[in-house]
Amino acid sequence: MSEKAQGRDELLAAAVGLRQRGDAEAARERLVAAVERFPGDAEVAYQAAWAHDVLGLEAEAVPYYEQALRGTGLSEDDRRGALLGLGSTYRVLGRYDEAVRLLRAAVMDFPGDGALRTFLAMALYNTGGHREAMRILLTLLADSSSDPDIARYRRAVASYAEDLDATV
Repeated sequence: MSEKAQGRDELLAAAVGLRQRGDAEAARERLVAAVERFPGDAEVAYQAAWAHDVLGLEAEAVPYYEQALRGTGLSEDDRRGALLGLGSTYRVLGRYDEAVRLLRAAVMDFPGDGALRTFLAMALYNTGGHREAMRILLTLLADSSSDPDIARYRRAVASYAEDLDATV
């Protein structure tokens, strides 16, 4: 491992440790400096985005998320996390159409991810896509709930997810 890569890994580990211990501001400061020191490093940019989000600095997080997703080298889990983070952040900032586009593509890449589908449903709600949002949420509920009362009606919930206006 090169000296530069080792320094990057140590810096990243220290910053993530700070965030995990509740010192998000110190983590953010270190990660902003790391992005400048390691431009184009997708993982560093992703961690910087996350640090901004934790502090409620959504608008400042966006460019870091976008940089992370443009780059290469993110693990599948980190890529999924960056997609969710950016889509959610777009939605929080009122950038609903961008949130829907991004989250719809993310769900195509990770169809089994319930969190991505949930955030897509919220963004669809914000754009007036109430029917599709309900379909997504009812399907997710039918597929994943361990509640025995819901399990008893799983087939009915799944059926209504396809056609909520259906009558018997």
